[in-house]
Amino acid sequence: MEQNNSFSSGKDRNDDLWYVDNYVLLKDYYDRTISRVAARCVRKGNIAMEEYPHYGYILDLLEEISETGEYIVAHPQLYSYVEKKMPGGINALKKNLDEFRTELKNNASPDMIKQDKDELRKFKEALGAPDKSVDPTVGAGMSMDQVVEKLLHDTETSSKQAPQSSAGGQSRPAAANAAQSGNPTRPQTPQGTKQ
Repeated sequence: MEQNNSFSSGKDRNDDLWYVDNYVLLKDYYDRTISRVAARCVRKGNIAMEEYPHYGYILDLLEEISETGEYIVAHPQLYSYVEKKMPGGINALKKNLDEFRTELKNNASPDMIKQDKDELRKFKEALGAPDKSVDPTVGAGMSMDQVVEKLLHDTETSSKQAPQSSAGGQSRPAAANAAQSGNPTRPQTPQGTKQ
């Protein structure tokens, strides 16, 4: 069987021209798809396009158009071909590409955002670094041994900062005075309160 070589990737064909042809076809297909989906949304009770069950396909199509357009813009040798194939030439392509990128960015799913390696860094820069000194969740997720070690360390640190006291929570002179007077050691209550 003879193979069709019209789409071969050999040296005979300038593969870069394929990107321009594909961009034109994808843009036309996108416009027709949006019209069709809008009509389906109206028939389904005037639902928002974002609620359409196959809305993800539209985003995928936008992503492919954006990638193809970016390739064309990055290769100036294609500009003369773009001028012949598209009304408005390269300026119209750049304008449409900016609109497609904006649409894609505004409607991208969390999975698509994860694909952008710089997205997390951008979020951190926009939000700023969190202050972990007052974070109530510090220590969460620790093993029991780590929690006990942390508590012992915190207790040891606080006891070094507080004055030394004997058992019972009173200082030594107060406990000695209570023993001499024959009164059991009880914590003192503020006046006007009952214990």
